[in-house]
Order: sequence, then structure tokens, then C-alpha cells
Amino acid sequence: MTGRIISCIYFTLSGLLIFGCAPAQFTTMTVFDTPAAFVRLEADSADPRHTHPFSITAEQMAVMLSGITVEEPWAKLPIYDDTSQPHRHPAFTEKEVTFFSPLLTVALSKATPEEVVTFYQSRYLSGTSREVTSGGLFVQGEELHIILANYRSPTHYSADIGVADTGDDRLTPMRSLAPQRGRLDFEPASATRPPDASIFGKLFHWDRREVIILLAYLPRHSSPSSEGAKPAAR
Repeated sequence: MTGRIISCIYFTLSGLLIFGCAPAQFTTMTVFDTPAAFVRLEADSADPRHTHPFSITAEQMAVMLSGITVEEPWAKLPIYDDTSQPHRHPAFTEKEVTFFSPLLTVALSKATPEEVVTFYQSRYLSGTSREVTSGGLFVQGEELHIILANYRSPTHYSADIGVADTGDDRLTPMRSLAPQRGRLDFEPASATRPPDASIFGKLFHWDRREVIILLAYLPRHSSPSSEGAKPAAR
């Protein structure tokens, strides 16, 4: 009898992990889309209670993105890690901040409480080798949550060089393609709070790299902005 109970618990947890860690994602609106980058709205089945639509300026969004930093591990692997980067550096380049800020601003202004904003960028390194930066963001009460699921993640992490991609990474921008090394931070630290560390959160978001920015922190100065790409109308 005890064995049957343990077996039932095992399969229940297995089902939760399979379906809880990888909720169904489907696009509800496309703000901008090219083969190399996109900004979309997607249905959020995990927590459809966001404070959307939300109004923020492109300048404020630019400061938010510019404040996100990556602290690389001290022991770097020459084949896997980018050894040209300093130990601590911005997660987004100035060009990426300029490109994404107006698009993410438009997406948040059009999002519903049941949607999350997703972003994606792919860059070819050589031949068929690519790296992907992707994630999502949403507003919850007085907080802006930014999730960086992939930071320059190799699409051939577990495959031989030259082998075709095993999946369409554009379909799952909030799912990590490879283990995310290093730590995600925000400057100034006083403008953030640490992500929840509950047992439930650890179980279902074990690889979720998230920055939570307090909305009381709204930049008073301008950051690099651009006309950017023209977003689609809803």
C-alpha cells in the first residue's frame, strides 16, 4: 500500500513538472517580427493576473534595460563562455536597448491582464551556429518583472557543430535553451527586490532568471532612444 502511495506521488509530481515548468505559449499579438528578432504578446497560463495595460515611456524603458547587468562566473570555459566580456557587464548593448525600448513600451500599453510581453533576438556566429537572447516582461502591481530566459544562449548546446537546430527557439522565448551561467542583477540595487524564493517558486521556476524593478523607481533623465522599428497596430 505504501509503495502504491509513493508511486502515485511520484507520477503526480512528474506531471506537475512536465506541464508546470513548460506552460503552453501561443502568440496573441505581434508587435514586431523579423527572422532575427521579434516582440510579441503571448497568453500567460501560469499567472494571468497582470496589471496590464501599462503605460511607460521609451526613455524609462531604456533606463530599465540599461540597468540590467550580468555577473559572469569567475571560472570561464573558453569553448562555452565569452571570454572577451568583463566579469560584470550590461545585459543589453546600447544598440539593443535602443531597438527594444520603444517596442516593449508599445507592447505593455496593448497587453491585457492575461498576456505577457516576450522578446527575442538571434545572431549568427558562423555557418549554422547561432546565439539567442530572449525572455519576457510583465507588470504585477507596483513591480516590473523582467525575465531573461536566454542570454546569448547557443542553439547547438547539446549538438555537434554543423548539425541543424533541433527545435524552433522562436516558439519558446521564455524557455532556456542552455544552462544560464552567471547572475542577473540590476543597478541601482535599491530599485529592486529579490525574486520570491518559496518552495513553489523553486519547483516551477528553477531556471528563471528574473529582475524585479520597483515602479516607484522611474528614471527622471533620458536614455538613448530611437525611432526604432515601426510596431504593428492591434
